[in-house]
Amino acid sequence: MVNGQEVKTTNGSCSPNGTDIKKQQEDAAKLKATLPDLQRTVDDRGISINRVGVEDIDFLLTITNKQGDKIPVQAKIDMFTSLRHQVKGINMSRFLDVLMEWKDEVLTDQGVEKLLRQLWEKMGPKDVEDTYIKIKFKYFLHKMTPVSKLDCVVAHDCFFIGVLRNNNFHMNVGAEVLVTTNCPCSKAISKYGAHGQRSRCTVIIRELLKKRFWLEDLIALIEKQGSCEIYPLLKRVDEKYVTEKAYENPKFVEDVSRDIAIALQETNLIRKFRIKVKNEESIHHHDATAYVARKLWGSTWVKDQAFGII
Repeated sequence: MVNGQEVKTTNGSCSPNGTDIKKQQEDAAKLKATLPDLQRTVDDRGISINRVGVEDIDFLLTITNKQGDKIPVQAKIDMFTSLRHQVKGINMSRFLDVLMEWKDEVLTDQGVEKLLRQLWEKMGPKDVEDTYIKIKFKYFLHKMTPVSKLDCVVAHDCFFIGVLRNNNFHMNVGAEVLVTTNCPCSKAISKYGAHGQRSRCTVIIRELLKKRFWLEDLIALIEKQGSCEIYPLLKRVDEKYVTEKAYENPKFVEDVSRDIAIALQETNLIRKFRIKVKNEESIHHHDATAYVARKLWGSTWVKDQAFGII
């Protein structure tokens, strides 16, 4: 509407001031053709770049849960490509060009692969060898208090990592889950009680082909490996339960990391995983941390030497 009059355009779209959007886009394309593109110039230093791109993009995405429901999540997104040594730079706006095409879509594993292939094509296969995306978000799940049976909601930090390299796509799924642990040594040497701590368990998995391990199941698996699960709400009867269960089930940081590893291997859904368990020590100034990385080698689980640090 302009001055109370409806303004129509040949393609049915117009900007708020009534001008034709298609015409504006055509004018912008003509102007673009006259501007220098320094990123496309040659670089003669002979140094390729492993990863270059954009980080911490705020974006609203839709994913699906185990029940098939569509879940909107507010995500932080990192997008990268490699860059061959002879190319000066990449066009950063193209990351957002590709991402914005997914603003109204449901993002699945197949969708992540399609997004990365779109990015690879848009950046230029002659200039980049691989593409990468990390999607971080809060995932809310219902959780019942252990004794009083009150329904609560817990937010878990979760993430998807997609990599397209040498025309092969890999999808990793991860979550950070909090549990509580009691120290076995403290319990064994003390007349009274034992010190405890909150433990942060970060797990990244890569599923077997044509298999699916849902975030809900991954989170539940991790929660069971601590001395006890933790809850956002505890009445006195619940606090008694958590305190006593943790005391009766003491675990070192090594125990938790190994127990998570065994549980993951027994799912028969995963071919590779990385675990980090960090105990936020209550009687030390430092934290205790353990890492485990394993992969399937044929039908046998073996240590993954190139695990990196989560």
